[in-house]
Amino acid sequence: MSWLRAVRAAARSGLAIERTRLEPLVALRAAVGLALVIGASLALLGPGAAASSAFGAFMAAVATFQQSWRPRPALALASGLTLAVSTFVGYLVGASHTGLFLALLAVWTFASGMLWAAGPTAGIIASGNVAIMLVTVTLPTSVAQAAGHAAMIAAGGVVQALLIVLFPVRRWGAQRDALADALAAEADYARRLRGDPVAPFDPQPLMKARDAAAVTVRQARRRPAELHGARGLAERVRPVLASLADPAVGAPAEGPGRDRVHDLLTAAGAVLDAAARAIRHGEPVSLPAPSLAVLKSPDTADLLTGAPLRAARRLAALLDDVLETAEPGSGRTADPAESMLRPGMAGLVPVVLAAVRAELRPGSPVLRHALRVTAVTCAGLLVGLALPLGHAYWAPMASVMIMRPDFTQTYSRAVARFAGTLVGVGVATAVVQLAQPGMYLSGFLAVVSAGLMYVLMRTGYAVAQVCVSAYVVFLLGMGGVRWDQTVPDRVALTLVGGLLAMIGYALYPAWETPRLRTRLADWIAAGGRYAAAVLGQYADPGGARRADVREALLAARDARVAWHEAVDRAEGEPVRHRGLSRAAADDAGEALAALGRSTMLLEAHLPEPGHLPEPGHRPVPGAAALAEAVRGATEAGARAVRERRVPQWDGVRAVLADPRWADRAEGVGPGPGPGPSPTPGPGPEVLRGAVAGLLASLDEVSEALRP
Repeated sequence: MSWLRAVRAAARSGLAIERTRLEPLVALRAAVGLALVIGASLALLGPGAAASSAFGAFMAAVATFQQSWRPRPALALASGLTLAVSTFVGYLVGASHTGLFLALLAVWTFASGMLWAAGPTAGIIASGNVAIMLVTVTLPTSVAQAAGHAAMIAAGGVVQALLIVLFPVRRWGAQRDALADALAAEADYARRLRGDPVAPFDPQPLMKARDAAAVTVRQARRRPAELHGARGLAERVRPVLASLADPAVGAPAEGPGRDRVHDLLTAAGAVLDAAARAIRHGEPVSLPAPSLAVLKSPDTADLLTGAPLRAARRLAALLDDVLETAEPGSGRTADPAESMLRPGMAGLVPVVLAAVRAELRPGSPVLRHALRVTAVTCAGLLVGLALPLGHAYWAPMASVMIMRPDFTQTYSRAVARFAGTLVGVGVATAVVQLAQPGMYLSGFLAVVSAGLMYVLMRTGYAVAQVCVSAYVVFLLGMGGVRWDQTVPDRVALTLVGGLLAMIGYALYPAWETPRLRTRLADWIAAGGRYAAAVLGQYADPGGARRADVREALLAARDARVAWHEAVDRAEGEPVRHRGLSRAAADDAGEALAALGRSTMLLEAHLPEPGHLPEPGHRPVPGAAALAEAVRGATEAGARAVRERRVPQWDGVRAVLADPRWADRAEGVGPGPGPGPSPTPGPGPEVLRGAVAGLLASLDEVSEALRP
C-alpha cells in the first residue's frame, strides 16, 4: 500500500462513526460526579481550583470507561491520584526552570509510553495524565496553591470512585456480558455446524471470558454464583460439538445418524442461548422443553455408535452442568482458592515493572513508541513556546493523546483530533458568542459537554474529540478566559501537534509487516506444542497432566490472536513485505487454524478432567513417537519460516508411514473391563481422521509459503 492510500485509509478510519451500545446511566453518573466537583469547588475555592478538580474528576471518569476487568473505583482512584502527583511535581519543577520541566516531561512521557507494556488500559490512562498535567501545571501560582490544586485533583478522583460504590450500575455487567457472549458464540457455532461440519470458530469470545474471569481475592468472595464455573464448561463444550459434527471422526455424512446430529446441534444451540440470556440478565433459565428431550432421547443410542455416541452423551452431560451453573441462586459458592486470581493494585506494581523491564530491549515496539512519543512531545513543547501564540502546552498535549504504538491508530487519531477540535471549538464558540455565559453557566455547559463525551466516546474518536474540545472551551471560560484567547491558539497548536505525531512515526516507525514471519513462526511452534501435548495424553492417559494440554491450548490461542492482530495492522501500513504476500499469509493462517481444529478433535475424546480414564482409553503405542515428531517438526518448521525457508514435515510423515502405526491405531478400542462397554475409548477412526487432518494442515502451511 502506498503512503497516500495508507494515510487516506487511516483518515477514513479516524472519521468513522460506529454504532455501538451506549451506557447512558454510567455516563450520567460520571457527569453528576463532575458536576458535584465543579459546583463545590466554584462555591468554596474559586474558578482556578474548580478547573483543577474538574480535570481530575474528568480523567477519573474517563479511566472507568476503559476496557479493563479491574474494579472501576480502583481505576478512578489510580487516575486521580497519579494525575495529582504529576501536577504537583510538574509545578515544582516547571516553576523554577523551563529546561528542568522539559526534562521532567521527557521522563514522564517515556514512562507513560513504556506503560503500554502492561496493556492498553495502563497506557491510555498514563498518556491522558501526561496530557492533562501539561494544562494543570499552569493553573497554580505558588507551591501552596500547587498542593491545593493537586489535592483537588485527587478529590475529583475520589468523588468519582465513591459514586461508583454508592450507585452501582449493573454490577458485574462487563463480566456477565463476556461470559454470555462466549456461550452465545458457541450456540452460533453449533448452528453453523449443521450446514458446515468443519465450520471455523473464533476463540476470541472464550479468551475474553477467561480474562473477565480473573478476579482479585475481594472480588472472588463477592462474585455471583452464575459467573463461577460456566466458562470452564463452555471451553469443554466446543471440542465436543466439533467432534460430533465432523464426518471424519463423528457421525456419517448422510443418513439417520447425521439427522440426529443436526437435532442435537440445534438443541445445543438453544440450551447455550438460554444460558447466555440467563447469565447476561441475572434471570432464571428459560428453556424450551423439546431441546432437553432431544439431548436425552434414548433413540440416540440406536442411531449413533462409537465415538459419535460418546460425544453425544458427553454433550448432554456438559449442557446439564451449564444450565445448573447459569441458574441464579443455584447454591454454588465461589471459592477464592479455585478462582483465577489477579493481583490487587498494590500487588500490580511488580507485575507492571516486570512487563516494562521485558520491553527494554532493542527492537521492542513498546520501547520504540516510548522513545518516539517522548521526542515528539518535547519537540511539541519547544515549538509551542517558539510560536507567537499562547497556551504552548496544546501542541504536546495533542501529540501525546494522538500517538499510539501502531501506524493506523496514530494517523487516524491525528486526523480525527484535528477535525473534532475544529468542530468542537466552533460549536462552543458559537454558544459563547450567543449566550455570553457567566461562571456557573460555563461550568454547567462544561458538564453537559463532558456528559455527551461519556455517552458517545465509544462511537468514534472524532465524536469524542468534538465534546472534549467544547468541554475545554467552557471550562477555561469559567475562569474568565475569553474564547478569542483560546480558540485560535488551540486549533493551530492541535494541528501542529498532530503533524508532529505523524512526522515522528514516519521517521521512527515500528512496522508490523516485517515481523509477520516471526508471528507466523510463533503460531506454528505453539500449535505444534498443543498437538504434541494432546497426543501425549493418548500415549499415557493415566499419568499425563491435563494442565499441560490447557497451557498449550492457551499459548496457541495467544499466538493466533497475535498473528491476526499483526496481519490487521500490517494491512494498513505503507510498506511491503517481500517475503510474505497477503495471499500467502491468508492461506497459512487458514492452514494453522485447521491444524488447531484437528488437534481439538483429538482433545474431545480424552477423559474428562478430574476423572480416571475409561476402560477403553488404553495407551496408544505410537502416540508418544508421533507427539515427539510433531513437536520437533513444528519447532524446526518455525525456524525455517523465520529464515525465509519452506518448512518440511518429514519427521511426522516418517512416523505415519511406519506400517506399524496403522496397526497401533487399529488396536485402539475397548480394553478389558467388567462387562460390555457400548461407548469404548477413542476408536481408530478418531485417531486416523484427526491425525490425517493434522498432517494435511502442515502440508498446506508449506504450500502457502512456497515461492
